[in-house]
Amino acid sequence: MTFQSQLRIPGPTPLPERVIRSMNRQMIDHRGPEFAGILAEITAGAKRVFKTKNDVLLLTSSGTGGLESAVANLVSPGDQVVAALCGNFGERFAALAAAYGADVVRLEFEWGQPVDPDDLRVILDRHPNARVVLLTHNETSTGLTNPLRELARVARNAERVVVVDGVSSISSIDIETDAWGIDVAVSGSQKGWMAPPGLALVSVSERAWAQQAKARSPRFYFDWKEARTWAEKGMTPFTPAIPVAFALREGLRMLEEEGLGNVYGRHARLARATQAGLQALGFQLYAQDGYRSHTVTSALPPTGLDVGALRKLLDTNYGVVIAGGQGKMTGKMIRVGHLGAVAEGDVVQVIWAIEQALEELDVAPADGRGVAAVTASVQGVPAAAR
Repeated sequence: MTFQSQLRIPGPTPLPERVIRSMNRQMIDHRGPEFAGILAEITAGAKRVFKTKNDVLLLTSSGTGGLESAVANLVSPGDQVVAALCGNFGERFAALAAAYGADVVRLEFEWGQPVDPDDLRVILDRHPNARVVLLTHNETSTGLTNPLRELARVARNAERVVVVDGVSSISSIDIETDAWGIDVAVSGSQKGWMAPPGLALVSVSERAWAQQAKARSPRFYFDWKEARTWAEKGMTPFTPAIPVAFALREGLRMLEEEGLGNVYGRHARLARATQAGLQALGFQLYAQDGYRSHTVTSALPPTGLDVGALRKLLDTNYGVVIAGGQGKMTGKMIRVGHLGAVAEGDVVQVIWAIEQALEELDVAPADGRGVAAVTASVQGVPAAAR
C-alpha cells in the first residue's frame, strides 16, 4: 500500500501546491523593480503578522542566522546578557551570545517547564548591567510555549532590550510585538510561513536600533544597518534567496486569505487533537499543561516502546516522518509537528499510522482509539464523554 508522505516535524514544513508553483519560474534581477516589489509586499505582510510598525529586515539565512544577527548587532564582547531557557533552543541562544564574548547569565528551568516571570524579575534585579534579555517564545525541543507577554513585560519594565526567538511561533501563534514591548523578534521562512528554509525575518524597534549603535561585536553579512539601508532601495545587501522570496510572498498571501485569527485557531485546534490522539495511544505529554505548544507536541513513549524503531517504521511503512528528542531527551521522546499547511486529515493520518506501528511493534493493539480521540477532539466532545 502506498501512502501520501507526511512530513510532521517542527520544520521545515510541507509546502502547499500554490507555494510550490510560485517557485516554478525563472530567476529575476535582485536589483530590479520586480524584486523590489516582492520585498515590499513581504515586508508589509510580515509587519502585519508580527503586529509591528517597526522595521522588519529580511536576511538570507535560517532562523538561527536571524538570532545570530540579533546577538551580533546588540551585544559587545564582555557585556552581560540574561538568557532565559528551558530547552535546547534556549541553550542555543545562550551559546550564540557566549560565542560573541558575552557574559551570559543563565536563568534555567527544567525542560518541559515554562520560564517563570517572577524569577526573571529577580534575576534582572540582581544584574542591572545586563542590558539585553534573550527569550524563547516557543521551545520546540520540549513542545512548550513560554508566557511571552508576561516575560516581555518584566524585561521591558526593567528597561532592558527584549529579544525573542519566535522562529517556530510567529505566523502560527499570536504575537503582538509592539504591544508587548518586544524590541527584536526573529522568525524563519520554513515554519508557519509555509515556505522553504532560507529567509529569516527580524523586527527591530527604535530601542534596539539605539542599542545597535553602541554595540561593538564584529558584523558584516548580518549588519542590520546595511540591511535597512539597502531595503530602503528595494534590495538586500547581498544576493537573496530569490525562490524562497517567491514562496514566502505566496505563503503570506495564503495566511491573510485565511485570516490570522483563523490560522491561530486552527493551530490550537490541531494541537489539542494531536495531544488527545497520542494520549489515547498511551503516550505521556511532556510539556506542562497550560503551556503546551500549538505548533509541536512532545510526548514520552509507552513502556517498552523504542522511539527509534517507531520513527523508522513510520517512515518506511507509512510515509510519516516525526521528530525525536534533542539533547538530553534524544531517544526518549517523540515530537509531532503540526504547523504551517496542516489540517485535521493530516493529524488523523499521523495518529492512525502511529497506532498501526504500535501494533506492528507488539506494544499495543490497533483498535482505532487514537483516531477516535482525534475525531472527538476536533468535534469538541468532552474527554469524559469519549
